[in-house]
Amino acid sequence: MSGLRIGKLVMGMTFMKSSSWRSKSAISGSFYVHQYKPDSCELYIICGGKLVVLKGNIDEGSMEDDQGIMVAKIGEKPSLKNLLGKIFSENSFGRRQKCSCPPSSNQDSPKNQWEDNVQELENYFQHLLSLNLDEENDHLLQTNPLEPDSHENTNSNMNAEERMETLQSKIDEAYETIQLKRKEAKANAERHAKAEWAIILCKTRAEELETQIKEEVTKRLEIRRILDIEKEQLYDVIRDVEESKNRLNSLTELQAELSNKLQISSMARAHAEAQLEKAVVTRAEMVREIEELRRQRDVLQRRIEFCREKDALGMVARLSGSSCSYREYTAEDIRLATDGFSERLRLKSGGDWLNVYRGRINHSTVAIKTLVSVNRLSQQDFQAKVRLLNDIRHPHLVAMMGFCSELQCIIYEYMHNGSLRDILFAPQRNCRKTNRNRVLGWHARIRIAHEVCSGLGFLHSAKPKPIVHGQLTPSNILLDRNLVAKICGYGLTQHHDQYDLRSDIRALGVLLMHVLTGRNWGGLIEDEMMIDGAALARVLDEKAGKWPLDLAVELAGISLKCLSVSRGLNTDLQIATVMKELDELKKKADDLVARGGLEVVCKENVGMEDSSDVPGVFLCPIFQEVMKNPHVAADGFSYEFEAIEEWFKMGHDTSPMTNLSLKHKFLTPNHTLRSLIQEWQNKGSNLPC
Repeated sequence: MSGLRIGKLVMGMTFMKSSSWRSKSAISGSFYVHQYKPDSCELYIICGGKLVVLKGNIDEGSMEDDQGIMVAKIGEKPSLKNLLGKIFSENSFGRRQKCSCPPSSNQDSPKNQWEDNVQELENYFQHLLSLNLDEENDHLLQTNPLEPDSHENTNSNMNAEERMETLQSKIDEAYETIQLKRKEAKANAERHAKAEWAIILCKTRAEELETQIKEEVTKRLEIRRILDIEKEQLYDVIRDVEESKNRLNSLTELQAELSNKLQISSMARAHAEAQLEKAVVTRAEMVREIEELRRQRDVLQRRIEFCREKDALGMVARLSGSSCSYREYTAEDIRLATDGFSERLRLKSGGDWLNVYRGRINHSTVAIKTLVSVNRLSQQDFQAKVRLLNDIRHPHLVAMMGFCSELQCIIYEYMHNGSLRDILFAPQRNCRKTNRNRVLGWHARIRIAHEVCSGLGFLHSAKPKPIVHGQLTPSNILLDRNLVAKICGYGLTQHHDQYDLRSDIRALGVLLMHVLTGRNWGGLIEDEMMIDGAALARVLDEKAGKWPLDLAVELAGISLKCLSVSRGLNTDLQIATVMKELDELKKKADDLVARGGLEVVCKENVGMEDSSDVPGVFLCPIFQEVMKNPHVAADGFSYEFEAIEEWFKMGHDTSPMTNLSLKHKFLTPNHTLRSLIQEWQNKGSNLPC
């Protein structure tokens, strides 16, 4: 190439059987030329009509076409052992993975037999290759046509001996050839047996491999199916991961938002704690102020008690006078006081006889009793009745404060706690206007019985003729703000004989039974009260607390004595006698209370809203009850919100206290007064009773 200065060299190549040594020699020659050619020469190799490229060296190399596909490879001499071992290892790789340590019972398996015969097959294969080479050489020798002609020419020139010798030598050669052919026949028989053995073994192995291939195909299909399932699961997992990422992002945003809110809440908490500290300090100051106000309140209460005693003495002095003054009011005054006889202010309806209204006259709450028009009296009779009522003055009789001739109305003092009937017989869920949840203890009941008897005794001792009440019932026994009992409804009848007086005494006996039992029915189980103390204890009113049994028996005896008047017994019983017995009973009760301390007093005042120690500022000027939701109006007074709202809805634009026009109708909650009322109520409920 160098001498001829060849720049480009094209070589053609045709592959024969892979086992042909000529093909291997051609490939090796091509690699030799490729390796030792001058650098200035380009080598092109054409194989099968395609341009191929040589890679590697002579010892180990390969040929690739223009698409990078390997066309031929040169390397070590092929070996049947390596080929079979490779096939065996590739097909049995999955089986070795499943059972890396086979048990001893599988030592004679087909696989082990195949491995044992691999070496023998290799030897047999090499023997066949050597025989093929010998056959090729023999074929070359047999194809030479010159040798027989030479022998024939030689035989024609030889004599008989030489021919005999030649023939003998040919016979010997024939004999040797026969012996050789026999050996070859024997060898061919052995080779045939070995070939059959190899064929059978290879067929068996081929069948095993086909079975394994089928199993492998089945496994591949199963693996592919499992792989598809796993892919679907993987896709599901990926989707779940994406959703989790989205949720995580949302949670991260939420966490950031909550962190901001937490920071804001922490700041608000710190601010609230600071305000709480200020509130605690303020509360401590308020507690000190409250204690000071309580001290001042106690001083004021003592002064109030002193003033009450002074007023009581003054009232007694006034009652001792011969006459008392009263005032006559106009019809306009009465209508203004009752808001035009509003149903809201109606206290009692007497049916066809009379009506009672609550009103305000001269900044004081009064009760106005009006006669129904069809039952009105003549002016002469009405004036006589007014003069009679004006002459009757007693601490336990409801006092008349004025009258109106035009409307035939009589104005009485207002009794804030209603009637005795409302307290004894009204259920606990009674309405607000009857002062719900009021309870009278046994000591208060004995005191009320004594006060009623005192008022009735005053009527019976009137001169020149005794005054008969005629309708002495719990409904006509009223209680003022201090739970003092006063009789109303007197002076309506004109009877005053001895029989009428006995009817009042019997009515007093019935009233005493009501006080004892708290029951409102005719019989009042008089028989049980007459048996013994145990029977009496079963019928006593539990709301009055634990009655002292001896005092209850004594009061029941007085009641039965009064009831016996109507049955012809004790016909000469006078109210003065009953009054003496009640005096003794009241003294015993007072002594028992004095020895018992606050216990009885607390039980008597449970649930009482209008007791003697209620500050006046806590009472609504309209309802005359302890306020629950006080509001300040334009006149500067505090009212119950419901009351003042109803007042405005009625069309009023004046003050309920001053009757002056209001500048506006706006209401302001009085939180300070409400707090004081709640504190007062809590203190009353927490007394150690």
